[in-house]
Amino acid sequence: MIRYSIIVDGKVQGVGFRYFTQMKAMQFNLTGFCKNLYDGKVSIEVQGLEQDVLSFIAAIKKGNGFCRVDDLVLDKLSIIDNEKKYSIKY
Repeated sequence: MIRYSIIVDGKVQGVGFRYFTQMKAMQFNLTGFCKNLYDGKVSIEVQGLEQDVLSFIAAIKKGNGFCRVDDLVLDKLSIIDNEKKYSIKY
C-alpha cells in the first residue's frame, strides 16, 4: 500500500475534475479524498496498491477532456488504516 498527496495545477476547477478523480479512484479501487483549494488548484490524497495509485496518477494527468493539468506535485504520506472510500470534500 502507498499513499500520496497530490497538488494539481491547471484548469481543474469548475470543469468536473474532482468528480473525474472520484470515478478514476473507484475504477482503481483507491481510497482518499480531493478538495478545491483557494488558489485554483485541487488537493488530492489517494491510497491503494502502488500500481493502482500510479495508474490513477497517469489517468488524472491526461484529464477528462474538459480540464487541463499543467503540473502535479507529489508527496508520499503515511498510510491511513481503515479508510473505506474516496470522497469529494467541500
